Order: sequence, then C-alpha cells, then structure tokens
Amino acid sequence: MAIQPIDLQTLFTQVDKVGKEQMNQKEGVHLQAALQSAQMQKKNEERSHSVTELQNTGEGTERLKDRNARRQGDEHPPGRKSDEKDAAETEGGGEPAVIRDPALGTNIDISG
Repeated sequence: MAIQPIDLQTLFTQVDKVGKEQMNQKEGVHLQAALQSAQMQKKNEERSHSVTELQNTGEGTERLKDRNARRQGDEHPPGRKSDEKDAAETEGGGEPAVIRDPALGTNIDISG
C-alpha cells in the first residue's frame, strides 16, 4: 500500500499536534510522580508533627504494680542468697540438690 501525496499533506499538518500531545503525556507522568512524592512528604510531616494515640493496654500499669509488689514480697533474707535458698529447698524435697558456683561464667580463659 503506497502513500499518496494527499496523505502526506494531511500528515504534515498533524505532526505538530502529535508532538505536543506526546510531550504532554511525558510531562504528565513526571507531574504525577512529583505530586505523589509531595503528598508522601506531606503525610510524613503530618505524622512526625502529630501525636499518636496509644493503643488500649488494658490494665498495663496495674500489672506493673502487681509485679513490683510480688518482687517486694519475695525479697530474700539478707544473710541468705537465693541460690542457697533454692539448694536448701531441693534438698528437703527429696530431689537432688543442684549446687551453683556464683563465679561460674565470669572468668574467661583465653590462653588456650
């Protein structure tokens, strides 16, 4: 199928319109990307300047108070260490006593 001269005349008059349309399409992609980045930046700024609401933790502070109360109630007598107390309890229960060295794991021999 050959191109006729009348077709060329019609195409040449439309070339500038096609060029402008293609340029607008390319600019549209760049413009859309710029708008999206601006929106993301705005959201990030709002997020950094806003106060976030905490999730409902329920009875979180009361749990901490209970835990602290248990720790205070479980204090060991000053003359006796907890490991000694555990060893004494296991001896009385009929189970084999586990003796733990308090210095175990504190010294590292790197001489080889």
